[in-house]
Amino acid sequence: MTTDFKKAALDYHEFPTPGKISIALTKPADTAAQLALAYSPGVAEPVREIAKNPENAYRFTGKGNLVAVITNGTAILGLGNLGPLASKPVMEGKALLFKRFAGIDSIDIEVNAESSQAFIETVVRIADTFGGINLEDIKAPECFEIEEALIEQCSIPVFHDDQHGTAIVTAAGMLNALEIQGKTLGSARIVCLGAGAAATACMRLLLSLGAQNSNLYMVDRVGVIHSAREGLNQYKAQFVNDGGPRTLMEAMTGADVFVGLSGANLLPAEALAAMAANPIVFACSNPDPEISYELAMATRDDLIMATGRSDYPNQVNNVLGFPFIFRGTLDVRATRINEAMKIAAVEALRQLAKEPTPVEVLQAFNVDKLEFGRDYILPKALDARLLGAIAGAVAKAAIDTGVAKLHYPAHYPL
Repeated sequence: MTTDFKKAALDYHEFPTPGKISIALTKPADTAAQLALAYSPGVAEPVREIAKNPENAYRFTGKGNLVAVITNGTAILGLGNLGPLASKPVMEGKALLFKRFAGIDSIDIEVNAESSQAFIETVVRIADTFGGINLEDIKAPECFEIEEALIEQCSIPVFHDDQHGTAIVTAAGMLNALEIQGKTLGSARIVCLGAGAAATACMRLLLSLGAQNSNLYMVDRVGVIHSAREGLNQYKAQFVNDGGPRTLMEAMTGADVFVGLSGANLLPAEALAAMAANPIVFACSNPDPEISYELAMATRDDLIMATGRSDYPNQVNNVLGFPFIFRGTLDVRATRINEAMKIAAVEALRQLAKEPTPVEVLQAFNVDKLEFGRDYILPKALDARLLGAIAGAVAKAAIDTGVAKLHYPAHYPL
């Protein structure tokens, strides 16, 4: 990171007003009569209605369009465990993206909890304030336990975006890349470098979509996960593969797909060179990928490559998912975000990349064309069609699977 960029980033967050979000009023409060309605005595009336029926909170308060972005700061970006308060700029950034892309009000909550159980208890106690909960930057394996417990104990949808948002966008891009390269998910040999929250969720979703356990090799700091390994937790154990390879290099030989959710420069060019014809590499470590774009392209000319960066083609960015997933979820008042809703989001996202790109998007990125192919496997975040396509697909899936309390919104695409 250059000195100029660092200063620009700090100035952006500090000036002219510190932070990135604020509270906006939705009702006038300019006269004595309006103040009497906004607070005492008028506010007593919706209080009574909510006391009669808690669902009335959706009628008389902002609950239905309010998402909490909650963290304990144990896995902030690629920076590690820096504590809850240090994570606040990231959580505010998430709230900014919710509002910018889906019109969702969001507030950041940083919890200083001494244990997973304390974190869970804190969130459960405040959950009814919100229409949904977005968990963020919580380290593995605790994040799995926390999310599972909150889904079970809360009556509103709970979504750990580091897991599922990453998985949804990765899967959408992966299916498109496989199609372009003439491969299928069911027959592809997949190597995943990394075994944390994002890697686990990505591989789970790929398996749901048709990948085969026997073709999937998950690699952590020790090597390929196999049954002879000692000390495997329950989350790593589900990816045991005794097919032979024990090292990254062995697993990469003849592989069709590489998914990196680990760290910078961990994939050597020799491993990329050993992959099958027409390989696919998703090197998603940020800000520096598992192999540099330049080195990868110099090593293989038959490659489709995606990264987490905006300065290279095929950016895998969670903003392509979570704002629109929550929009569809909130608008039908779904009680959870289930597997069918995630798969619906995958399909809507991947199909949008195949449609003609709007002129406004081309102008925003200062390019003449963006066409489905090796350098364009996912839509751009500024594509306004994402909102209708993904929110609509998620809402339909929620209704079809019985987790929605409301009908399909009349203003949504048919």
